Amino acid sequence: MRFIDKEIQPKQLSPLNLAFVGDCVYEMLVRETLVCNANRPVNDLHRESVKFVSAKAQTEAFHKIKDILTEEETAQFKRGRNAKVGHSPKSATDAEYHTATGVEALFGYLYLNDNLERIKELFRIINE
Repeated sequence: MRFIDKEIQPKQLSPLNLAFVGDCVYEMLVRETLVCNANRPVNDLHRESVKFVSAKAQTEAFHKIKDILTEEETAQFKRGRNAKVGHSPKSATDAEYHTATGVEALFGYLYLNDNLERIKELFRIINE
């Protein structure tokens, strides 16, 4: 279920547009997971969420799912990973930042294709 009922062709979007949406999707998954696991102060939740949404953490997440991605999912990941981002990260290597962008692009692509079951499956594996 997407929030907006407008037809869109995710393959036609730039990989950075997909990553823009995917960043939010991934963050929402992390936040919902944390809230469902414990009712705690927002500052604690924020501090905990940062551990999961950093470039380093998303790079580790990719290594957990890379072998089960379909050909199409791998292609979308690579589009995001290879996108020219225009800046260098402070808290991660360039490789980690590009991998994280690829993960976000993948999640954005899946979301815009209304493939929530696959998003949940991949995120479940990441959290194992």
